[in-house]
This record gives sequence, structure tokens and C-alpha cells, in this order.
Amino acid sequence: MCAFYVDAINFELMMMMKMARRRPHQTCLISCMFMFLFFFSNQTSALDDGDEHQLQLLLSFKASINDPLNFLSDWNKTTSSNNPCNWHGITCDNNNTIKTVELSGRNISGKLSSSIFHLSHIETIDLSNNQLAGQLPKDMFVGVSNSLRHLNLSNNNFTGIVPQGSVSSLEVLDLSNNMISGQIPDGIGSFSSLKFLDLGGNVLLGSIPSSISNMSSLEDLTLASNQLSGKIPTQLGQLKSLKWIYLGYNNLSGQIPEQIGNLVQLNHLDLVFNKLTGQIPVSLSNLTQLRYLFLYGNKLTGPVPQSLFGLEKLVSLDLSDNFLSGEISENVGQLQNLEILHLFSNNFTGKIPSSLASLPRLQVLQLWSNKFSGEIPRRLGYRNNLTVLDLSTNSLTGKIPDKLCDSGRLFKLILFSNSLEGEIPRSFSSCKSLGRVRLQNNRLSGEISAEFTKLPLVYFLDISGNNLSGRIGERKWDMPSLQMLNIGRNGFFGNLPDNFGSEKLENLDLSENRFSGTISPSFGNLSELMQLKLSHNELSGPIPQQLSSCMKLVSLDLSHNRLTGTIPTSLSDMPVLGDLDLSENDISGEIPRNLGVIESLVQVNISHNKLHGTLPYTAAFLAINASAVAGNDLCGGDTTTTSGLPPCKRVKRNPTWWFVVTCSLVALMGFGVAAYVFVIMRRRNDLKVKTVEGEGGIWELQFFDSKVSRSVTIHDIFSAAKQGNVIAMGKTGISYRGESVLNGMQFVVKEDTMNSIPPSFRCKMVEFGRLRHPNVIKLIGICHSQKGAYVLYEYCEGKVLSQVLRDLSWEQRRKIALGIARALRFLHCRSSPSVVAGHVSPEKVIVDAKDEPRIRLSLPGMVQPDSKGFIASSYIAPEAKEGKGITEKSDIYGFGLVLIELLTGKGPADTEFGAHESIVEWARYCYSDCHLDVWTDPKIRGHVSSNQNEIVETMNLALHCTAGDPTARPCADELYKTLDSIMRTSSCVSSLKVSSPF
Repeated sequence: MCAFYVDAINFELMMMMKMARRRPHQTCLISCMFMFLFFFSNQTSALDDGDEHQLQLLLSFKASINDPLNFLSDWNKTTSSNNPCNWHGITCDNNNTIKTVELSGRNISGKLSSSIFHLSHIETIDLSNNQLAGQLPKDMFVGVSNSLRHLNLSNNNFTGIVPQGSVSSLEVLDLSNNMISGQIPDGIGSFSSLKFLDLGGNVLLGSIPSSISNMSSLEDLTLASNQLSGKIPTQLGQLKSLKWIYLGYNNLSGQIPEQIGNLVQLNHLDLVFNKLTGQIPVSLSNLTQLRYLFLYGNKLTGPVPQSLFGLEKLVSLDLSDNFLSGEISENVGQLQNLEILHLFSNNFTGKIPSSLASLPRLQVLQLWSNKFSGEIPRRLGYRNNLTVLDLSTNSLTGKIPDKLCDSGRLFKLILFSNSLEGEIPRSFSSCKSLGRVRLQNNRLSGEISAEFTKLPLVYFLDISGNNLSGRIGERKWDMPSLQMLNIGRNGFFGNLPDNFGSEKLENLDLSENRFSGTISPSFGNLSELMQLKLSHNELSGPIPQQLSSCMKLVSLDLSHNRLTGTIPTSLSDMPVLGDLDLSENDISGEIPRNLGVIESLVQVNISHNKLHGTLPYTAAFLAINASAVAGNDLCGGDTTTTSGLPPCKRVKRNPTWWFVVTCSLVALMGFGVAAYVFVIMRRRNDLKVKTVEGEGGIWELQFFDSKVSRSVTIHDIFSAAKQGNVIAMGKTGISYRGESVLNGMQFVVKEDTMNSIPPSFRCKMVEFGRLRHPNVIKLIGICHSQKGAYVLYEYCEGKVLSQVLRDLSWEQRRKIALGIARALRFLHCRSSPSVVAGHVSPEKVIVDAKDEPRIRLSLPGMVQPDSKGFIASSYIAPEAKEGKGITEKSDIYGFGLVLIELLTGKGPADTEFGAHESIVEWARYCYSDCHLDVWTDPKIRGHVSSNQNEIVETMNLALHCTAGDPTARPCADELYKTLDSIMRTSSCVSSLKVSSPF
């Protein structure tokens, strides 16, 4: 086509020359036209050659990638529109010169061809948020046009090192969130025009090169979430244009350079989670434009410089999790734009500055776990905009200020473990925004107002361990959101409340008060109740039968009261009751024969009552401690070996009476005794270790459920362990689906890779076999010999979480997370002795048709270390991998990883994290520095806008659970309570770094 135009132009030139000979007066005009047309013809030919070269470079790039969604379908030389300027993602100038290639978020994959970098006049290349992989081209920065200004390859799967070379014109270089390794090249300083450099979220090693100081135009520097070490170079202080420094989540050490104080344009300084030591430099007070200062998670010492509080533009100041000391100056009141102040987990002393009360924009104030003393500023909350206030675990005295909720937005009020006195302020009764209130372990006194028990959003209320008093049973409680209520260890008296205005109550503790009267049958209406503690009161009357309607009740403590009557037989029907304490009462009669038949009941205390008769021959009483049955008129018979009770004696009668009874009932009694002995012995034998002959020799077989022992045989186990019955394969063995020949009962057989069951575990098998919880898969038996071992579990209809996770909605994921947390709370806090799950991962969780999760336990000794004592698993806590043993805190770590996977769709073993030390570091980076849309699973991304606070706080909890220090992880009880509160009530603080979940 271009050739046609050139020929036409030449023809026109010839015609004009002929005309010029005929009309000399037009010669000048024709000469000018001749020169213009000659120039145009040359340019047309040049464009033709340039277009062809650009087209070939683009097609070379396309050939190196995969485009599953066909975004590049029009990148085709044979199409009718072969001008690259009309192709998808391409932008040209008026001369048909390609200026921009923008293909962000197109789901393209494959390796990156260097051809795209050699477009002669390219200014912008954006290939971010794709699945590109492999090493970055070595010649990426060699021979590149000096027109290139913007290069974004972030959020891909690139590996290898940062290529050598430089592009002097480049202003934006973003290689973040890949798997780039090696060191930052010294030549990085030759990118002299850079304004934005982001290498965060990779696995870069070594130190930060001092040559970075050559980038005099640099405004934004992000090297966070790598493995950088060494000191922060003092040369950073030469980059006077810097506005953003983010070096967090590395291994940087040494002191914060004084020279950073020279960066007077700095807006954001983030050095979190490194190993920085020394004091906070006074020079930071020169950063008058600073709005965000984050130094938390280091080893900083000394006082906070008073001059730091002269940074009047500060919006957020976080110095938490250090070793800072000294007093906080009243000069903090100069920070009139401050919204968030985190100073928790340090060694600060002295009084809380009263000037904090004058900060009009202050929303979040967290000073917990310090050594503050004196009173809380009286006017705190009056002029603030408080939503979260946590001053817990200090040495504060005086009264709670009545202005704390004047903003009308206070949601979390946490003041526990101080020495606060006086009444709970009446003003709290009108604080309708309150959701979480923790005032326990202080010296508060007086009564709580009637309106305080009608707050609509309070889901967690703990005022235990104070000197509060008064009658609370006659008033109407109306707290529809209430899930946890603890008013124990106070001086309340009178009748118990009939109800609490909530159908969601799960944990109720009214113990150690002076309540009297009877226990209302209405307690049976608390269908969600899991723990009820009424001990150490003055309650009387019978135990209501209606309590057995609390089908989720795990722990029931009615000890140290004046209860009378008999033990309700209906208590035997509570399916998950694990802890029953009725000691120190006046309960009489015999113990119900079937109490303890439900095998979840593992701890019973009935001591110091008026009970008589024999102990039931059920699992709960077989190994009961002598102190748990003392102070009654009980006998143990010949079968009891641990209760310390005397054998049951026969009552003496006269000979005539015995003769009549013996003659008339001898046959019946003989038959009855024989039947009874047969049943007892059979049940007892069912739970004994049996030696049976099977494939390959002699096997030891033990069941933990009498029904299973009568249904499943050794032949059923061996029949199940065949290739055709495989339902799962893992590092520790293969799982098969089995079925009883006798009655069709289904079960799961796990063939373990060990040769036999460790002897150290055999004594614990009964404890594991007794565990009963809706979210825990039952261990029903174990079979082993010198040649192998099989573990038997109940069969649960459903799918493995790892197989279905990517297809689950946010609602389903919420329910699964809560269920796993509930199981951990049962294992760690409700079982006696406590039980460690061992290996919490999606592979261990079965999800049924109702989206209820059930976790399968790793039996002790089944998680095998290598020859050096180390354990290799993506979900095992760091300390366990190092051979320090698997503990409850290890379970919490694994659960944190599961939470991250539920939120992001990415697991520890995903390929894009293969070079990272841990997915946790990536998650921390995303949580601190990325928008929700970047790290949430695409499947739930549509729920982000309506569940933003919920998702953010869940990730915050996940990061607490995966803390490197095991002692910093929450316990299972607090974990469940926090997660449940997050799921039920969204926080009013959006996208903020929240305190500890306690």
C-alpha cells in the first residue's frame, strides 16, 4: 500500500515538471511543492520499515507467552488490520510509533521475551498481575531505548536475579511480588532518573548497596519482605527527594541512621519487623512532612525523643513491640492530626499523658502491656474520636473516665489487669457502639446500671475479678449480640437472671459470687451454650433436667453450692459434655447408671455430696481419681482400681429371710448375674488389646468404641487396605475406605509408614479414643504388628478441604474457619488432659455437605522427624521443624496458615512462594502494603466490599497465629473467641492495624 503511494507521488512530480516548462511563472511554486513531496515520500518509506520492525518485535513477544483468554487475538500480521497501533494493549503517537504496551491483569503466562524492551520509542511497559515465570531476560536493560520511562513487572512469578545494566531514562521500576533472588546489584545506582523503585516481596539477600544514593530523583523506595541483612546505608540520607521508605520484614540490623533525618520531604517511613537496635534518632524530628512512622517489631531501646512529637503532620505512629522505656512526654498533644497511636508491648513508665485527650482525630489508642501508672486522663474521649482503646496490663489506678465514649464510636474498651477503682461509669450505659468490653481483674465496685445490660452490640463482656455487687437477677437483660459473659469473682447476690436477652450465648461464667435461689429451667434454652460455670455460690434446689437441652455444652461446673436432689439422668444424653463438676453440694441418691456412656465425658467430680451406691461401670468412672468421689457413701466394687473406694458389701439379713429369697429368686438372680457379668465382661473385653492372626503374622488390635469392636474384624481391615479402596495418599501413609462385612459399617483405615505404634503412645490411646466433638474425627481403633500399623477412624462423608477450598464462597470459608477453631479449643482447653492436633492443615480437614469441618488428629509419634530430628512439612511451626517438639502453639501456627489459605487461596507449598522462607512473610507484606484486591482469593473478591473489616481482621488474627515466637501466639480459647467475634460483628475500624486479638 505504501509503495502505491510512493509511485503516485513520483508520477505527480513528473507532471508538475512538464507544466513548469509551459508556465515559467509557476516555477517557484512548483519547486516548493516538489521539495515537500520529496520529503513526504522519504518519510513514508521510513515509516514502512519502522512499522515492520515494531511488528516483528511484538510478534516475537507474543510467541513466547500463553494467552488463554485470547486478549492478543488481534496481534496477527495476516489480519486485515495489521497496524500494531490498533492491537489490544498498544498505544501509539500520531506518527504510528508504539509508546505503550499495557497488558496488566490479562492472565498471560510463559517466559518473557526481551524483544519487547527493544521497541525503539517505547515509553511504558506494564505486564503486572499476570502469571509470567522464568528468569528475567539478561539483556532486559541492555540496548534499551532511552525513551523507556515506566516498567512494571510486579505480581508475577519471575525468578533469577535482577539483570545487570541500566536505563538512564527510566523513572518507574516495579519488580515487586515475584521470586527474584540474589543480591541487589551495585549497578542499581546507574538508574539515575528513577523516581519509583519497588523490589519488595521477593527473596533478595545481602545488603542494600550504597550506590542507591546515586538515584538523586528517587521518591519512593520499597525493599520490604525480602531477606536483606546488614545495616541500613547511611547514604540514604543523600536522597533528598524521597517521600516513601519501606524496608520492613527483612533482617536488617544495627541502628537507624541519623542521616534519615535529612530527608525533609519524607512522608512515610516503615522499618517494621527487622532486628534494629539502639535508640530512635533525634534527627527524625526534622521530618516535618512525615505522616506515617512505623518502627514496630524491632529491638529498639531507650526513650522516645520528645522532639518527635513535634511532627505535627503525623497520622499514624506505631512504635509497638520494642524495648522502649521512659515516660511519654506531654508534647504528644502537639500531634493534632494523629489518628492511630500504638505503643504497646514496651517498657514505658510514668503517667499516660493527659494531652492525649486533646487530639481531635485520635481513633485508636493502644498502650497495653507496659508499666504505665497513675490515672487514665479524665477527659480522654471528650474531644477524641475513639473507636479502640486498650490500656490493659499496666498499673493504672483511679476511676474509669466517664468521657471515654463521648465520640459515640467506641467499639473496643479493654482495660483489664490494672488497679482501677470506683463504679463502671453510668455514661457507658448509653454507649450503643460498644462491642467488646474487658474490665476484668481490677478493683471496680458498686452496682452495674440496668441500662448497661441492654447494650445492643456487646458480644464480649468480661467484668470478672472485681468488687462489683448488687442484684442483677430481677432486671431485664437485653443484649441480643452477647456471646461471652463473665461476671465471676465479684459480690453479686440474689437470684440468677432467667435469661440474658441473647440466643447466641456460648460462654457463661457467674461463679464465685453470692447468688442464691434455684437454677432456672430457662437455662436450658441457651442452645449455643458451650461452657456454664455457676460454682462457688449459694444456689439451692435441684439441678434442672432442662440443662440437658444444651446440646453443645462441653463444660458444666455447679460445684460449691447447696444443690439438692439427685443427679438428672438426662445429663447422660448430652453428646459433647466433657467436664462435669458437681462437687461440694448436698446431692443425694445414686449416680445414674448410664452417666458416662457418652464417651466425650472425660472428667467428673462428684466429691463431698450425699451420694450412695456403686460407681457406674462406664468409661468416665473406670479411672476416676479418688479425690473426685471422696466424701460420699459410695463403694467401688471389685472392678474399680483407682477410686480408692471400698468394695461394695452385702447387707446382713436373718437366715429365714435369706432362705425365702434364695429359694424364690436363685434361678432368676443367677441368670441376671450371669447376663450382667457377660455384658460387662464383653464390653470390657471390647476395649482390651486383642491378639489376632492376620496377614503376615500376629497383630495387636484395640478398639475404642464397643460398637465398632463388634462390627469390624481384622479381615475387614486387611480387605480395606487395597489399591481399589484408596481415598487419600500422604507422606505419612495411605488412607483406605473400609466396610464391615457384618453390618456394613464404614470406616477409614490409614496405613502408617512406621513399622509399629510407638510404645510411648500406647498408654495414651484410651484418652484419644474417648474424644468426642462434632468437629473432630473419632479415633476408633488401632492395629499394629512388627511389620506395619493401621489406624482406624470413623468414616465422614465429605471432601478434603484442600480439594474444595478454591471453590468455596466467603460464607463457607467463615464457617469452616470457626469449626476448626472450635475443635482446637475443645482439644486444648476442654479435654483433660489437653490434646495436641499435631498437624493442622487442609489435608487433615473433611468438609461435609453442611460445610461443617471435621479435623483428623495426628497421633503422637506419627509425625516423624528426619535423622537430625527435623520435621519437614509446610504447615508445621518453625520450632517444631527444628526438633523442639509439637505443642499446642504449633497447632495455632498451622491454623494460622489455614486461615491465610482461606483468605488468599494460596498455600505454603504454592510454586510462587517456593523460594520464600515462608508464605507468612508474603502475607505480612500484603497485609501491610497491598490493597485487599491484590491478596484476596479471586473467588471471594466479590465479597470484599461488604466484608472488608472482617477479612482484614481475620488476616490480622492469622498473622498473630503465625508469629515466629510461640509465646506471642494466642491460645485456642482466645483464638476462637476472637475469630467468632470478628465473624459475627464487623469492626468499625476499617483497614487499620488492630491490636492483639485479646
